[in-house]
Amino acid sequence: MTNVKTRQLSVNGVKRTVDAPANETLLETLRRIGAVEVKCGCEKGDCGACAVLLDGEAVDSCLTLTGTVGERAITTVKGLGGAENPHPLQTAFADLGAAQCGYCTPGMIIATQSLLTNDTDTPDEADIRLALSGNLCRCTGYTKIYDAVLDGARAMREAEAAK
Repeated sequence: MTNVKTRQLSVNGVKRTVDAPANETLLETLRRIGAVEVKCGCEKGDCGACAVLLDGEAVDSCLTLTGTVGERAITTVKGLGGAENPHPLQTAFADLGAAQCGYCTPGMIIATQSLLTNDTDTPDEADIRLALSGNLCRCTGYTKIYDAVLDGARAMREAEAAK
């Protein structure tokens, strides 16, 4: 029998109380509480579909035990923006056709947000390739994804400058 503990999580800025067994991954917990925008791909850290931000850093939620998260802020792609008020990266991915089937898109956007949060300069293709190296896409060929990252980065810089 696995030990179940009550845990406090902050998901997209909302405090949640969840019961989670000691061996439950953050992916399992998030999907169980309705965060289905976090995709379940390989469940072994190879594809990046399950990526979330923990205090701004991209992590594979399939490799992260819920019990290790503690008080860290969890942000899913839904926490960045939605249909009514999309994040510039979400807009760039949509406008530039960087998503075909869309399954990898949430993880790609999370990895990109982590890159742009931690790299204040304009990323070059090598930076983008490295930041997205943990994310697999079987549809796009990556060129449109790289273009969307650059466009989203530009839009984020412009939005910040306008403040």
